[in-house]
Amino acid sequence: MTTSSTVTPIDTLASKGRGPETHRRVYNTVADLIADPDNPTPMIRLSERFNAARDFDIYVKLERNNPFGSIKDRTALYLLNGTKLEEGQVLTEPTAGNTGIALAALANARGTPIELALPDGTPEEKKALLRFLGAELLEVEDELCPLFPTEGARGVVKSLVESEAFNGRYVSPNQYENALNVEAHYRTTGPEIWRQTEGRVEYFFAAFGTCGTITGVGRYLKEQNPNVKIIGIEPKLRHHKLSGIQKISNLPDEHKPKILDYSLIDEIIEVTDDEAFGAGIEVARTEGLMVGPTTGALLHAARLTGVDGTGTAVVISPDDATKYISSYAAYLAEKD
Repeated sequence: MTTSSTVTPIDTLASKGRGPETHRRVYNTVADLIADPDNPTPMIRLSERFNAARDFDIYVKLERNNPFGSIKDRTALYLLNGTKLEEGQVLTEPTAGNTGIALAALANARGTPIELALPDGTPEEKKALLRFLGAELLEVEDELCPLFPTEGARGVVKSLVESEAFNGRYVSPNQYENALNVEAHYRTTGPEIWRQTEGRVEYFFAAFGTCGTITGVGRYLKEQNPNVKIIGIEPKLRHHKLSGIQKISNLPDEHKPKILDYSLIDEIIEVTDDEAFGAGIEVARTEGLMVGPTTGALLHAARLTGVDGTGTAVVISPDDATKYISSYAAYLAEKD
């Protein structure tokens, strides 16, 4: 005896009102998985086990939930969509790791070759992911967040793009100067935070890196409420162990990311490596949140602010601990 069955095509299901965006979570491309206001990354409120301040709530926005594991997925999507590539051209970009990972994955999905310049001190986990994705890596001596426009990783990419010898073969979105880096967060991360807190956010903490996040989110939040405090976090020392962030204070203007809008920043807090790694480990052991040391730096600063502050704070967690296990292991070994 045989039976027959009819399989309803996915498109038919969607046409009946069971759309992929909200119900079945079926998507056409990997880029569709990247967060936006209709599909936001989650936020979690920290308990008194980590945050003892009774009148200062700290919410952590978990950007690791993006498909390639970081907030830079948003940036990479906007940058790539705004970059025109002709047949035979190669995408190239300086990166501290996360932007490169996201660009490489998105480029693979489009069949676009990619070469990335990154600091030789970039965590091995990030390098491994980039090699896994098949990206060509150009490792150079540089700060952990590429800093100088004509030196290190940024200088290498500038030479590739501008060299007559390559005859226009290389194209760079240039995340340090591209307004799309800001727009990605103005149109997605900022609105998500405003909606998720129901407009109650009073403090926003982000690190200085390429400065797209702090500028885009800061601009959006201040348009909704000019009293929102935008607090930038930087390493206490120029030479540090916090991948992807940089010390902005006292930098000549020509070395600061051109997309940074300094007028949005209400306060800058310096954090040491020890404070950043310590807070990252503490939040894992008290809340079960496995975050990277940059998140640790932001959490340390937020908790300091909460000693005398009141209200609702949102901390960006750019990625997670899995990209820094070797760094955490080295830190813990030093403490033993």
